[in-house]
Amino acid sequence: MNFQACATVLARIEQYGAELRAGKIGGKSAEHADNLGGLPHTGDSADLLGGAPSPLKGGVNEASKAVAATALDQVPADIFRAYDIRGVINEGLTEGVARKIGLAIGSEAFARGEQVVLVGRDGRLSGPQMCTALIEGLLASGRDVIDVGMVPTPVLYFAAKTIGTGTGIMVTGSHNPANYNGFKVMIAGDTLAGEEIQSLRQRIENGDYSAGTGKRSQQSVLQPYLDRVCDDIVLARPLKVVVDAGNGVAGVIAPRVLEAIGCEVVPLFCEVDGNFPNHHPDPSKLENLKDLISSVAANNADIGIAFDGDGDRIGIVTPAGKNIFPDRLMMLLSKHVLMTNPGADVIFDVKCTRDLPVLISQLGGRPVMSKTGHSFIKAKLKETGAVLAGEMSGHIFFNDRWFGFDDAIYAAGRVLEILSLEDNSADTVFSEFPENASTPEINIPVPDSRKFELIEEIKKNVNFPDANIITIDGLRVEFPDSWGLVRASNTSPCLVARFEGKTPEALASVQTRFRALLAGVVGPVEIPF
Repeated sequence: MNFQACATVLARIEQYGAELRAGKIGGKSAEHADNLGGLPHTGDSADLLGGAPSPLKGGVNEASKAVAATALDQVPADIFRAYDIRGVINEGLTEGVARKIGLAIGSEAFARGEQVVLVGRDGRLSGPQMCTALIEGLLASGRDVIDVGMVPTPVLYFAAKTIGTGTGIMVTGSHNPANYNGFKVMIAGDTLAGEEIQSLRQRIENGDYSAGTGKRSQQSVLQPYLDRVCDDIVLARPLKVVVDAGNGVAGVIAPRVLEAIGCEVVPLFCEVDGNFPNHHPDPSKLENLKDLISSVAANNADIGIAFDGDGDRIGIVTPAGKNIFPDRLMMLLSKHVLMTNPGADVIFDVKCTRDLPVLISQLGGRPVMSKTGHSFIKAKLKETGAVLAGEMSGHIFFNDRWFGFDDAIYAAGRVLEILSLEDNSADTVFSEFPENASTPEINIPVPDSRKFELIEEIKKNVNFPDANIITIDGLRVEFPDSWGLVRASNTSPCLVARFEGKTPEALASVQTRFRALLAGVVGPVEIPF
């Protein structure tokens, strides 16, 4: 096939996409009962190549590679991140880019023997068009698509595990600002990360695509998910809980799930709104929990639960208005999971308190530190067979009675199950675990293009002979009475720092030492600690 013919093929894909979005293929659009986003139900996809056998089937020639290469500048390298694909809408991430990403993921799925891909999206305003463009690319690669509509990320994971063979794509910007969107990718049960993410860009660069005419269908998965959670979670007594979805997609199902397991639910910002009008859906930031803290007090609730924008991260506040950091939440969860799984591995990320591995060991478990990132944690879970994992950001992974993916809605159910067994308040329950003076995650804005380079420079400049140095993810320095961490964020243009000390004085001391270290490398950047 010559260059002009290959260009014609790609033009037909673009034309097909336009017709699909306009409703000219497969009949009129219809809103699904479980909010499938109004995408048209197409059934069989149109023949993109005019009825002839696909000239791309079984291989890619030099002409198609040339066409792909001419459009490479439309697919920025920086949207392919450590454990997902993420960018600003209509800048780095356009419908054309999403279509090529669909082609690349579909081709990778084909290479791994996967035919069916499940697709879901969160509640962002750009979700419908990004989802449609992605599906166009998947169909053009010859993959069949099951569109599960607007659902939280863990519901998409659940569907991929229970309906398909573990292949799915979530269209989500997670906790990034409203003008972002992106893709979390799972193929044959493995969440893509690192070089696997970069290999998708390489496919686009090389025009290394499969081709065919996939089929598209829609399927509701919210009720099966709710039923499965209810089959697993049992409360010893009813609890009153305030649920703050931050206008993210968890609002479509989290209140229903918690009511179904026996809770009295007070919903807060559970209407899905991609503008996020009340606060940003990031429960790791204290300023986003203020409304939840107030509502828990006003409603005399037993606990408050916050979710991020796509429902895979959790935040907890107590009746006394205390924010329970996820590493301390992991102490409670580890205690109960290890009761029924003695000697098991428990994974935590590099940002967690060092009291956590001490407690895990005391409880008879084996603590395993991991680099930060949901994809890396899942890989470590698969490697070790750990029964539980958690990150400071609020990703919690249950692998004992659940599927091993990060699911904040299910995690909320497990927390409530534990609290329902207690006669004491949540504040009293959490007070049983050690707590030092510590900071939340601190973001230090730096150019996205320089953040990893800066971390390498910081490592070269470190000189702490009295400390234990850990470099699995950035730089973690452990002193006898404190520790500090600085690492490059994989999702935002910033460095992330965190500090802990046995006393407030020890905390101040480690911050001072890190401030001097960073100032010599990052230059005239505000260091907010």
